[in-house]
Amino acid sequence: MENETSEPSSPPPHPMETDTLHSPPSLHPPKIHRLDESVVNRIAAGEVIQRPVSAVKELIENSLDAGSTTINVSVKDGGIKLIQVSDDGHGIRYDDLPILCERHTTSKLSAFEDLQSIKSMGFRGEALASMTYVAHVTVTTITSGQLHGYRVSYRDGVMEHEPRACAAVKGTQVLIENLFYNMIARRKSLQSSADDYPKIVDLLSRFAIHHNNVSFSCKKHGASTADVHSVAMSSRLDAIRSVYGVSVARNLIKIEASEASSSSSIFEMEGFVSDANYSAKKTTMVLFINERLVECTALKRSIEIVYAATLPKASKPFIYMSIILPPEHVDVNVHPTKREVSLLNQEVIIERIQSTIESKLRNFNEASTYQEHAVHSSPVSTVAADKDSPINTSTSGSQKVYAYKMVRTDLQDPSGRLHAYMQVKPSRDLERNRGLNSLRSSIRQRRNPKETADLTSVHELINEIEKGCHSGLLDIVRNCTYVGMADDVFALLQHNTHLYLANVVNLSKELMYQLVLQRFGYFNAIQLSDPASLQELIMLALREEDPDSEATENDDLKGKIAEMNVKLLTQKAEMLEEYFGILVDPQGNLSRLPVILDQHTPDMDRVPEFALCLGNDVVWNDEKICFQTIAAALANFYAMHPPLLPNPSGDNSDFYKTVVEGEENVPGGVDEELISEAENAWAQREWSIQHVLFPSMRLFFKPPTSMAANGTFVQVASLEKLYRVFERC
Repeated sequence: MENETSEPSSPPPHPMETDTLHSPPSLHPPKIHRLDESVVNRIAAGEVIQRPVSAVKELIENSLDAGSTTINVSVKDGGIKLIQVSDDGHGIRYDDLPILCERHTTSKLSAFEDLQSIKSMGFRGEALASMTYVAHVTVTTITSGQLHGYRVSYRDGVMEHEPRACAAVKGTQVLIENLFYNMIARRKSLQSSADDYPKIVDLLSRFAIHHNNVSFSCKKHGASTADVHSVAMSSRLDAIRSVYGVSVARNLIKIEASEASSSSSIFEMEGFVSDANYSAKKTTMVLFINERLVECTALKRSIEIVYAATLPKASKPFIYMSIILPPEHVDVNVHPTKREVSLLNQEVIIERIQSTIESKLRNFNEASTYQEHAVHSSPVSTVAADKDSPINTSTSGSQKVYAYKMVRTDLQDPSGRLHAYMQVKPSRDLERNRGLNSLRSSIRQRRNPKETADLTSVHELINEIEKGCHSGLLDIVRNCTYVGMADDVFALLQHNTHLYLANVVNLSKELMYQLVLQRFGYFNAIQLSDPASLQELIMLALREEDPDSEATENDDLKGKIAEMNVKLLTQKAEMLEEYFGILVDPQGNLSRLPVILDQHTPDMDRVPEFALCLGNDVVWNDEKICFQTIAAALANFYAMHPPLLPNPSGDNSDFYKTVVEGEENVPGGVDEELISEAENAWAQREWSIQHVLFPSMRLFFKPPTSMAANGTFVQVASLEKLYRVFERC
């Protein structure tokens, strides 16, 4: 009975209470054990490669460390599906490929003390290793002097197979596929968030304006046009104008500061900050410290405070800044992604920069000023002395500037938009021209080996180009704005108050000819994946020249002609390879072609015609004429001819119609695959004309005098004359 009347028993304790409050004192602490190495590596990889833009930044920094002058980035699905970074750097040695993606393998340092003087952007050997733990990585590379490159795939830091020989262009290509395939939560969060592609575009833009001697491009995988495309520029301001646009570049103030006193921090700073006319919704700060793209929240906040106090209406500035410090004053090993660095005497440096910017802004006229550009005379008035020349313009001796002589447009705007613009000072033009001349001179010195100095014939040909350069046309080429393609051959260009038609085929052919002579003896290589038989190529070209002849009757003759040409080119193979980068093997196969213009590959459908030109059109018994005719054959091959397939957007619809055999009255369909191929070819050509040909012409091209009268440039409109027409109306 006592059991029946006793108080009910209390409910069982909550499991958490049992563990925390009522755990028996005899319970031992959990045992500490070592994590599996694969877990450790994956955790570390997640810290270094936080999102796709982190991987792109690491790969670009590796390319810059490799001395690259051209870096191309291709991205698919914001970098989750694919990231491809290609460069033309020194490549990776075959012996280093087995340990390339192991953790803490690097060529940048060997002892911890080396961090005190580190100047490269990579140094820990973490980036590539981290990528292999969270993605599928494939590396293709070739070093100078190798006949072919190597391709190898990596997973979890080790090679999946032995390096395989493959065709490759000078440098390295790193392919990252299926990023975070084994980190489900990270991958889902990135897929559900905003696309990472704009972050990658912004990253490339920042690198492009600092490393203005390097060409950058960034596009979505499969796209025909690039969202970032910059060529090597002679000045930082030109690079900013090219990447961020004229509206930013025209409203910048140059700033400089330095401190050499040993009592405080030693540093040098230079850059650009926006003035009172600049307006934006958020601050853009591009900061490089000892050539590293980094962030400094304290410095950014201090500059924003200056703007808020000095220019309240322009309190969200654009800032580009490069700071150089002694390497021992910078700790680069602070953040896993190297996004931040630690500086010695950071407060002193920030205060000095803050006062410099404040002084510049206070001295700047806060009122928005706009100037009208007076076009006193067209620089093309000297193009042709003949009054009947298609591009002859008249000059005015009056000091008065008439309304029709004033144009509100910026000649250096890459997009061709109209803006209120600044007056260009003649002294700045001369300085810019001197900068371009020095740039071309340095490029020529870098690309011409010393043996070229012994070949007076090459120098004579280059001197002929220099002497034959037309100053009026040169000004058009340097300062024109690309408008678009008028038809298959002519492009529209705007220069000052004039609109011109320019023959793209003639321009590209002459540019290629000049580049062949300037790069004589030192060419990067386009390795053909399958060597092509010269005998077959020349036979194809001969049959194309005479398609209606009887095959059995003339094939023997054509075969003998082809055989003689192959024998001749095989005999001249050593000279062709040494001077022009054209490799003909002992079996008579064409296996390598030169790179004449970066980011431009010739139309391979024209290889048979090129092979025939080398055999038939080259004069081999005179050195100067020989080099001249080979350069001309290469120029014709690499010129930007219209694709062989007709333009689908023109009156060529019948070409793409399929025929129903045996039924005359039954209408055929359309060959969609052929149309798609043609559209891609024409789109790629127009992109190359705008983003490769004309930017390269501004740097390297010297138009010959003959182009002033042979129809290469034709003036089609003049604002002064149009103004008079509308005035009468």
